[in-house]
Amino acid sequence: MSHPSALVADRVRSRLRAEGIDPSIDPEAAWRITHAEVRRHDDLALARGEALIDDEAACVREVMASLSGFGALQPLLDDPEIEEIWLNGSGHVHIAREGEAERTGLRLDDVAVRDLVERMLQSTGRRVDISQPFVDASLPDGSRLHVAIADVVRGSWAVNIRKFLPKYRSLDALAAQGMMPTDVAELLTTAMNDGRSVIVSGATHAGKTTMLGAMLASCAGTQRIVTVEETFELAVEGPDLVSLQGRQASLEGTGEITLRRLVKEALRMRPDRLVVGEVRDAEALDLVLALNTGVPGACTVHANSATEAIEKLTILPLLAGRNIDRAFIAPALAASIDLVVHCVRDRAGRRHVQEIIAPTGDIDEGKVRTRSVYRARTRQSDDFGRERGGLRPIEAAS
Repeated sequence: MSHPSALVADRVRSRLRAEGIDPSIDPEAAWRITHAEVRRHDDLALARGEALIDDEAACVREVMASLSGFGALQPLLDDPEIEEIWLNGSGHVHIAREGEAERTGLRLDDVAVRDLVERMLQSTGRRVDISQPFVDASLPDGSRLHVAIADVVRGSWAVNIRKFLPKYRSLDALAAQGMMPTDVAELLTTAMNDGRSVIVSGATHAGKTTMLGAMLASCAGTQRIVTVEETFELAVEGPDLVSLQGRQASLEGTGEITLRRLVKEALRMRPDRLVVGEVRDAEALDLVLALNTGVPGACTVHANSATEAIEKLTILPLLAGRNIDRAFIAPALAASIDLVVHCVRDRAGRRHVQEIIAPTGDIDEGKVRTRSVYRARTRQSDDFGRERGGLRPIEAAS
């Protein structure tokens, strides 16, 4: 929630408590109070020469969403131990704690699910319908919402909410949770503060976005960071931060803003670090070109290993057009990437850093040559083990 909206929301909550109004029972009264407080905020801002709320209607929707909550799912959203919530087409509600899935006794009917999704999308400006059967959006608390509707899904709608818990937002916290040893956390902190370009790889639910967010938090106090995402997911705070989000096309098929466009715009914003939330298409070319201008970068990519992540990043730019040659991409990538951090989730649901590799800058038969910086052994009795040679110093990763 933006700063003006948060201020308005606090004032509205105070008035609702004072007047004994429950927004879930009397939403019209809550709307009138919210609308009045938005107008009052703008009147005060105008008198003081401060910035006004640009879109009053959007601010009202955002505040209302934060006040009314999300019905039966709100207790699950408020639970600090639950990291993910999803509803299958049957309406059954499932959750995940510490990487382990469990089915709750809660079940929502079709009407309740559709009403819930509509309320979640109110403040996002995004839609889901027959012409656009999938949608990704961010909830007011920063959680990511994904919806697939009937006609694509058998039965009812499928809803997934991925939360980004505050307890996982620093490298020290991740080390304390057992995701990596403390010396690996120190290595990554040094790399980010020294302006290294780092790729985070792994499978779905391996903790890539959480890892990237924690790494960015380690340098957010000293660097101007510009993030580029399809949907806001990176929960990063800093004194000099710009977050950009793509936009889907309108009903007329116009107005789409792609990641490729956002990467180009981000380079005009004087970034100390350019971040692409997830690279999976032709935007890989724009990222590689940006990194070769000397701008440190960071991103996530789906891959089964750190080596495969580099291989994937040499192939994805070819989607940008026939005039793109791998013989150009591979050397450019080898010269611009410093570290690749690969995350995995084991069968017990535990997430950890499996390996870290560093490109040497050399190319061997079209492939980027790398060296191992760190590798964890298979977990058995110990939390972590290291192959012979252990953790390589950060100076050797250049």
